[in-house]
Amino acid sequence: MRYPLPLLFHLIIICLFCAGVPANVAQAAISVKDGAGHTVTLSQPARRIVSLAPHTTENLFAAGAGAYVVGVVSYSDFPVTASKIRRVGDANSLDLEAIIALRPDLIVAWDSGNAKSQIEKLQQLGLVVYASEPRRLEDVPVDIEALGRLAGTEPVARQAAAAFRGEYARLRSQYAERRPVSVFFQVWNRPLMTVNGAHLISNVINLCGGKNIFADVPALAPEVNIEAVMVADPQVIMVSSAGERRAPWLDEWRRLSQLQAVKKGRLFAVRPDLITRPTPRILEGARLICGQLDQVRSTIPNPAKLNTP
Repeated sequence: MRYPLPLLFHLIIICLFCAGVPANVAQAAISVKDGAGHTVTLSQPARRIVSLAPHTTENLFAAGAGAYVVGVVSYSDFPVTASKIRRVGDANSLDLEAIIALRPDLIVAWDSGNAKSQIEKLQQLGLVVYASEPRRLEDVPVDIEALGRLAGTEPVARQAAAAFRGEYARLRSQYAERRPVSVFFQVWNRPLMTVNGAHLISNVINLCGGKNIFADVPALAPEVNIEAVMVADPQVIMVSSAGERRAPWLDEWRRLSQLQAVKKGRLFAVRPDLITRPTPRILEGARLICGQLDQVRSTIPNPAKLNTP
């Protein structure tokens, strides 16, 4: 049978789309750079996502991809909806069988927190893994935007990223150049542990015009001793504690009255989920810390003014 040319052309176009030729006409591949510097590519937006850290769960929801998250790890408690999603172990020990059973088309891992051997096994099975590793405050909105691209929720992700950048800029403008206040930040008690200048927590301290007394230590989360803290004699001691009003770690410091932070009552606690997770909520923790340091700053004589004739 011979078809008129216009009809024949129309039939050819229909056949090309039905056959998927060329493939990029129907659906362009999605590619992003992850926190480890690797290119992650999907043929279409992810619709079954497994999140392997509490912060990646938060950022997926912030990016508008929460409805597509089918598996999370322990302590994925924000937003509340995340608490109802199936658990697949914790950040340090994953249930690989449970992850595989969920048939994910994207796994969002914590590059420095998840066991490398377990992530490699998932990759060997052909599963796509995006490594999240925001080390600085500026990395958080980048992470959210990448997740939004992978999930096809870019408008929501861009809006969340813009809100983060706006609030970050406001806090930096308000506090970063104010008179420095020396800070010891405790992340664990036995052994006594803190953070160095490359850590995200130190990034927050700097944002607020603080000065981390252990910023120059090589290790990211070094073990220190009380003697070293006493020699540095920080103006402020902060601890990461779930009990902001009654933090047991602060009780231990109150015995050392020779420290100026103790003598002046400059002891503060910050909820771990507001300061240790690289998510939009870290700016909530930053606002608290900035306010606390500013409160202390107002009680410390300004050397510049004292030396003015």
